[in-house]
Amino acid sequence: MTKGIGATYDDVWLAGGVRTGFADFTSVLADISPTDLGIKVAREAYKATGLAPAETDMVVAGNMAQSSFDAYFLPRHIGLYAGVPVEVPALLVHRLCGTGFETVIQAADALTLGKAAQILCVGTESMSRNPVAAYTHRNGFKMGQVEFKDFLWEATKDTISSTSMGDTAENLARKYNISRDEVDDFAAQSFARALDSAEFRAGEMVPVVSETFALEGYNDRAIRLPKGIDSFAMDEHVRPTPRDILAKLRPAFKGVQTGGNSSAVVDGAAAALVVNGKVLRDKGLTPLARVVAADIVGVPPEIMGIGPAPAIAAVVKRAGLKLSDIDRFEINEAFGAQYLAVERELGLDRNKVNVNGGAIALGHPLGVTGVRLCITVARELKRRGLKRGIASACIGGGQGVAILLEV
Repeated sequence: MTKGIGATYDDVWLAGGVRTGFADFTSVLADISPTDLGIKVAREAYKATGLAPAETDMVVAGNMAQSSFDAYFLPRHIGLYAGVPVEVPALLVHRLCGTGFETVIQAADALTLGKAAQILCVGTESMSRNPVAAYTHRNGFKMGQVEFKDFLWEATKDTISSTSMGDTAENLARKYNISRDEVDDFAAQSFARALDSAEFRAGEMVPVVSETFALEGYNDRAIRLPKGIDSFAMDEHVRPTPRDILAKLRPAFKGVQTGGNSSAVVDGAAAALVVNGKVLRDKGLTPLARVVAADIVGVPPEIMGIGPAPAIAAVVKRAGLKLSDIDRFEINEAFGAQYLAVERELGLDRNKVNVNGGAIALGHPLGVTGVRLCITVARELKRRGLKRGIASACIGGGQGVAILLEV
């Protein structure tokens, strides 16, 4: 299955990017609006690249769950408080777990069309601030029908097939004969790799501190960390996680998936500057990577986790390459069985995939992951002196996305 939509790009560049550390659910970042996390990483991305906010032509921000009352304005506020001129438009994108990727794809498309030269891409997510919600009470409460539900939990259920996202991973486990032992082994490896790569990952993080974001003529915004915490810059979920501990956890979805071998629920944000070649040359910048191609495909909703397999196959074909030409892969570990199904389908060499740990250990802040994976795979290629990498993820509802980068 390689039918979808995509494009190749000749002169689109990932100039640079940064992210926050990822904080565990209801932990240190729990009270911070995703808008403010987005402002923080946007400001830091400009500092890291040396590019000027005033020369930005477009802001693209990704966020899945509306977790503040001013969420409608999230991309606009991120741009303005990051110093982007008031005349510059802002766009919110949403492609479920592919949302962060979509910010980069939208930027690449706009640059290719000549609509812009420098674009700010931001993914930001507060899983902790997902609301307890009711959708049917605008006209009052009927007897016996007072219903409030946990949005974060209910939103992971795909009503088209009556399957939760975890159920889709279990479907893949059955389809590909993936055992609980294999999933726990993979999860243990994800944690071990993340522990070993702490210093490398620190290079893409910026510390979150309590600070005020001022914008002349408008209200201040701010980040306020909990009392006693001066700075946060770590992937909080990463910890020693031996195989025997994982084996003791109860299944979460009546199969192989547990809380320990599924992606961690976390809060965080990431930002990148995507530019055309003229900007690079004029500024004398050394980019992180060139954006070569991107593809988005559809797959059956009940096995949505297989999405990276056809997406990766499609983007490799589009670029006129073979799978063996790819030096590194970053594939989101939504669930252990989901990743293993993709690995089997493509025949991937795991020594090339998620070599610094994946979402089981680091976490999967839904709208952030795509930006993070693009930054991480580009940095890994540079560190190792390699050439080509792919960032990819499955997408709830039955899609897959892949972006091919080259250094």
